[in-house]
Amino acid sequence: MNLTRAEARERAELITVESYEVQLDLTRGGEVFGSTTTVKFSAKPGSSTFIDAVTRTVHSVTLNGRSLDPATVADGVRIQLPGLQETNELTVVADAPFMNTGEGLHRFVDPVDNEVYLYTQFEVPDARRMFAVFEQPDLKATFAFTVTAPSHWDVISNSPTPEPAPAAPGGDGGARSTWTFPATPRLSSYVTALIAGPYQSVRSEVASSDGRVIPLGVFARKSLMQYLDAENIFELTRQGFRFYEAQFGCPYPFEKYDQLFVPEFNAGAMENAGAVTILEGYIFRGKVTGAQVERRAITVLHELAHMWFGDLVTMRWWNDLWLNESFAEYMSHLAAVEATSFTSAWTTFASLEKSWAYRQDQLPTTHPIFAEINDLQDVEVNFDGITYAKGASVLRQLVAWVGPEQFMAGVREYFAKHSWQNTELADLMVELEKASGRDLDDWGRQWLETAGVNTLAPELEADADGSLRSFTIVQSAVEEWPTIRPHRLAVGFYNLNAAGKLERVHREELDVDGERTDVPALVGLPQPDLILINDDDLAFAKVRLDPKSLATATAHLKDFQDSLPRTLVWNSAWDAARDGETPARKYVELILSNVAAETDSSVILVQLRQLATTLNFYVAEEHREAATAAAADRLWDLASQVPGGSDAQLQFVKSFALLAGSAAQLDKVAGLLDGSAVLDGLAVDQDLRWELVASLVAGGRMAQEGIDAELARDNTSSGQNAAALAKAAIPTPEAKAAAWDSIVVKGELSNALQGSAVTGFMRVLDRSLLEPYAEKYFEAVPGIVENRTHALAQQIVVGLYPALLTTQATIDRTDGFLAALPPESAALRRMMLENRDGVARALRARAADV
Repeated sequence: MNLTRAEARERAELITVESYEVQLDLTRGGEVFGSTTTVKFSAKPGSSTFIDAVTRTVHSVTLNGRSLDPATVADGVRIQLPGLQETNELTVVADAPFMNTGEGLHRFVDPVDNEVYLYTQFEVPDARRMFAVFEQPDLKATFAFTVTAPSHWDVISNSPTPEPAPAAPGGDGGARSTWTFPATPRLSSYVTALIAGPYQSVRSEVASSDGRVIPLGVFARKSLMQYLDAENIFELTRQGFRFYEAQFGCPYPFEKYDQLFVPEFNAGAMENAGAVTILEGYIFRGKVTGAQVERRAITVLHELAHMWFGDLVTMRWWNDLWLNESFAEYMSHLAAVEATSFTSAWTTFASLEKSWAYRQDQLPTTHPIFAEINDLQDVEVNFDGITYAKGASVLRQLVAWVGPEQFMAGVREYFAKHSWQNTELADLMVELEKASGRDLDDWGRQWLETAGVNTLAPELEADADGSLRSFTIVQSAVEEWPTIRPHRLAVGFYNLNAAGKLERVHREELDVDGERTDVPALVGLPQPDLILINDDDLAFAKVRLDPKSLATATAHLKDFQDSLPRTLVWNSAWDAARDGETPARKYVELILSNVAAETDSSVILVQLRQLATTLNFYVAEEHREAATAAAADRLWDLASQVPGGSDAQLQFVKSFALLAGSAAQLDKVAGLLDGSAVLDGLAVDQDLRWELVASLVAGGRMAQEGIDAELARDNTSSGQNAAALAKAAIPTPEAKAAAWDSIVVKGELSNALQGSAVTGFMRVLDRSLLEPYAEKYFEAVPGIVENRTHALAQQIVVGLYPALLTTQATIDRTDGFLAALPPESAALRRMMLENRDGVARALRARAADV
């Protein structure tokens, strides 16, 4: 199933692909579908190559009119193509399997009405699961799909949907139709798509900058249409269109733009050209937090940016995946701030994305942003915090380094020169150098070709009158990644005003380079109450506060007038707790004392997640249960004190339900569920009911009968996933054994159900329930990785790792497992090293929690 870069490079030197014609028959039942591919390509005469095709059965292979024996040339993954001519036509007739893993052509049955819904997910290497294809991004071609499906379905692809023609009835006598799509422009195979089923849609349009009217569509399953807020999606899309077309100097490149909410999706969304698929969880069935609404907006804008950067211009090979994702991530936040109502998106970026990046960059598996990608297995584990979050953070630093106007000027020239082609990082950097006049070679080497995060700290002296005598920014790096980098950043001075709010009184922007950078412009100014290095969050670096600033921040964190500097201080406190510089229980107290005053929903979300992590892993074991119980009580109090019906109240209730463990706390959870306990303004809708059910189940207060009753009330896809989580959370040895058997031994669950069951299995108040499975985990993992797709294997390898058994014994057993891994198990080694690091970091933090 693997493809090496060397193989891809050799194949690209041999062939040029012109076109694909793909005929699909989706009416053969629930196991397989018919796939006939005709591909036209040129080649070096007399050479040989292969085409990728993951198949159940290959019926025939015809190359230039010559029949090849499938038993000889096809192995279920590749088809060998010997004796090529200068121009070639290949036809492959095969049956391919439907998937339930969120990869390839995924098949889902809606429990509400038993209707079948299909969608594709091809990135990284899974177009080959639907049709025979030269599966690498630099072999672009046109794609023409012809699809036979039940007549009552809608069928959507990259090109506009044609009028279907009647086809002969299927074996079950059902009416069938055939949709013959026009050919696409030249695309990479991983951004082609097919979505089919009785999807319902809402239609609109947007005017492009070149005068075209672009049809817009938003799609969802029939059973979810009542919850679909299509107008919100259309509004964001139109705002994104206007912003990107102006910034990029290039009109939208495709004929239409559809956004399809699909079930059991593994990621947030996928940038299929003109047919974006989006996680169905972004259709909100009840009240949700502002953080969720903002995240959906960022996702919509992220995928739209990919229509230019990724689809119109595409990376040559996967080592530039980081640039593809980082650019979309940066642009989506920029668009949100400058073109939509989400004007605090950079606060969210600092809180959510950059905290992910800092965490990833401190793992033993960290890697340069520009990573060496030798094969597809390397790619699959590189969809990480470096590729997305650090890359976007460094891209923002690059914008500060070259200047925003100069950056966009370079981007516009890049699109003008390379539309419909494949590029490498150097192609963009050349244009940015021309536009800015800056030599970016050294910047690129230090930021893109090395790993690790720097720490910046102030070193200052003040005179007796309080004015600064000296001010220096000290930069350090960890021993493993000792690079000292250049930074463009700002230093902010904050004072408490008469109203008791921290307001900025001075800002100094400068270049920082080397281990020590003096800042003479600050000398002579009065020392403020708080000094914030990397104010406005332009740089990618961990920040430390001087003693006076730390004291001010601790006492007045909630008193910042603006959300972004407050978030930067939150981040600094989290870094210190994770690094064992601050006792974990002090960090817990900082959160609980300040989070109710936080105004940004995404920041509240992140702080509550970090609160749970700290309680689970970083608080010393002898204090963990008491600290968790006290935190849960505080969260209930906060939920009672904040305005009823507020975003903060909903988040505090959810966090309380997650931590609840005492009899009194579980009584409150039960009361919210049955209505005997009421919090003013809190709406207990179905999604919140499931969170309360999971809390009661994990606490031993509800059994399978209660779960079944709740599922009867909500027998939907969301309900089934929630019930799977709750069932696996039942705190008995028998229930854990049944969940383990279902997840690990039988392995028949879909990606969504398995993910829910994994989460439920690990949700325990009594961690001794997990002890029998520590050794079973290490015994099972090699077979899991060998026999399951990457998406399913990763859920298990990461999700079932015995991290909650936070002991040296867990580290020792992991070390033994790693020592026995063969060299070819690079992806598994990486996941296991990251698992191990979490436990090792937790033990260090616990030792500091005194």
